[in-house]
Amino acid sequence: MDILGSGHEQVVFCSDRESGLRAVIAIHSTALGPALGGTRFYPYASEDDAVADALRLSRAMSYKNSLAGLDLGGGKAVIIGNPRTDKSEALLRAYGRFVEALGGRYLTACDVGTFNADLDVVARETRFAHGRSLAYGGCGDSSVLTAYGVFQGMRAAAEHCWGAPSLAGRTVAVAGVGKVGSELVDLLVADGAELVVTDVDPAAVERVTARHPAVRVVADTAALIGTPHDVYAPCALGGALDAATVATLPARIVCGGANNQLAAPRIADDLVARGILYAPDYLVNAGGVIQVEDERHGFSFERARARAAGIFDVAARVFRTADADGVSPAVAADRLAEERIGSVGRLATIRLPR
Repeated sequence: MDILGSGHEQVVFCSDRESGLRAVIAIHSTALGPALGGTRFYPYASEDDAVADALRLSRAMSYKNSLAGLDLGGGKAVIIGNPRTDKSEALLRAYGRFVEALGGRYLTACDVGTFNADLDVVARETRFAHGRSLAYGGCGDSSVLTAYGVFQGMRAAAEHCWGAPSLAGRTVAVAGVGKVGSELVDLLVADGAELVVTDVDPAAVERVTARHPAVRVVADTAALIGTPHDVYAPCALGGALDAATVATLPARIVCGGANNQLAAPRIADDLVARGILYAPDYLVNAGGVIQVEDERHGFSFERARARAAGIFDVAARVFRTADADGVSPAVAADRLAEERIGSVGRLATIRLPR
């Protein structure tokens, strides 16, 4: 693995023998400001897998923060282990000391396997932990605005495809109804959509169907993809869109909360070839980072929500640009993000409304 050739500014390996901490912090860019990105706690099969994920996710955060109009760079941390069995106060505090040692170059928050209460513990050792509990002056659960941003991106995609910014009467297939997916289901039901869902965790499915008995449930992702639907919303882990999936996907739109949905860059072109509109994941799931960033200024949910609503306009611009330039929405979004990253010191042209 060519870490030095990856384009990242800094990659830090963290090890604490007493607590068992094994972590990687990857800082992709600080061109626009300190690198903000969550901490993923996951049982990686190998150290190489953990490093690869940190590099991939931190790069995506640079693009996400840029396209969201935030004065932040991109970073990500991964802790190697099972969060259900390996997480402890000692481990989280040890991790916090590594974050603090970076002096503010990296700002951490929640991700898969970490929660607000965990960041409260991390914050006992560092000034640079965000996404804390409301009781500790934080922004609370960022999945709320993550889902809201995905919903706004989906509305923009619906308008682009069908002429109206609504999912009423459309069938949306949601793969993963955890923190973000379940919030998205709530918004879609309120908008009049029909839902079909799946999740590897039966308890997550039960929580959704308890609130919305009309939601249909299928056994797994393969069954979900085989069910007729208008919009496919991947809301679990990355790599959901591979060649085999795209070849049979019945959806007209793909728009979900998961990070790194494309198994390979060429999948974006496969989607275009099949007439499927792809809403780039790092664009539409930026509501959470907008929520976390607002915490730095004295959190206001209303202010953060108003800013996250601007994802609709940015998504619409990406779709129009893709059509005009004859490229995929993934390429159009990358170009807009890179344009801002490269325009340090000049007025950003894609800033979401404050």
